[in-house]
Amino acid sequence: MGLYVEAHIRADMDELWSRTQDPAQHRRWDLRFSEIDYLPRTEGEPQRFRYAVRVPALLTVSGTGVAAGERERPDGTRTSALRFVSPHPLCPLARGSGYWRYVPDAHGVRFLTGYDYRPRWGVLGALADRLVFRPLMGWATAWSFDRLRLWLERDIGPERARVNWLAELAVRALLFTGCLTGLGPGSAMSLFGRFGADVAYLYPLLLVVVMSLALFKAPLTCTPAARRCLRTPADRTGRAPRVLHTLEKHG
Repeated sequence: MGLYVEAHIRADMDELWSRTQDPAQHRRWDLRFSEIDYLPRTEGEPQRFRYAVRVPALLTVSGTGVAAGERERPDGTRTSALRFVSPHPLCPLARGSGYWRYVPDAHGVRFLTGYDYRPRWGVLGALADRLVFRPLMGWATAWSFDRLRLWLERDIGPERARVNWLAELAVRALLFTGCLTGLGPGSAMSLFGRFGADVAYLYPLLLVVVMSLALFKAPLTCTPAARRCLRTPADRTGRAPRVLHTLEKHG
């Protein structure tokens, strides 16, 4: 089953194209890549590239790929497609392919992607992919798309957006942990002074409310969130573009 993610971005098409097609800008917002570098190419050939993903303090996996795009189409949309392969034995993604579509509307651009890949490590790898890696890749893609949206719509740079996300995550974790272990009824009631005894019976309800907010409250508007993106195609624009098939002989 392939992955699909769509974000609606209120931005200029050319600006969106630049921040997704320029490797220096792409790697700033896309959580899935640490490095993206174009390789030299001859006229008329698709663009080849090299990419790397670093897991801090653990390892770096790398691979290569080939990409092509259609910047001017009769219907006003744009597309780009790629195929990639990683020979690294510890990379869970052996090879794959995908596409981006840019669909303008009255309020901005629908920016969507569909991609699929072949997992490594045989049957065990397929099981790990189904349970762990594929959901993680879907989340990382959606989170990255929303970080790109914040950059274009609100001028919140990718680095700042990551700090916002980590800070909000830390606050939620502290609240949840405090409710579970750190804040006993006695210390909590002392916050209410002489009214503590009167509101003691509300303490369990208060814990439930705070824990629910920590877990389920919508993220702040300045924080990237995967939940803001669509995960299934709403119409036929979710189909793979023809340019993807032209890359088969180069992949």
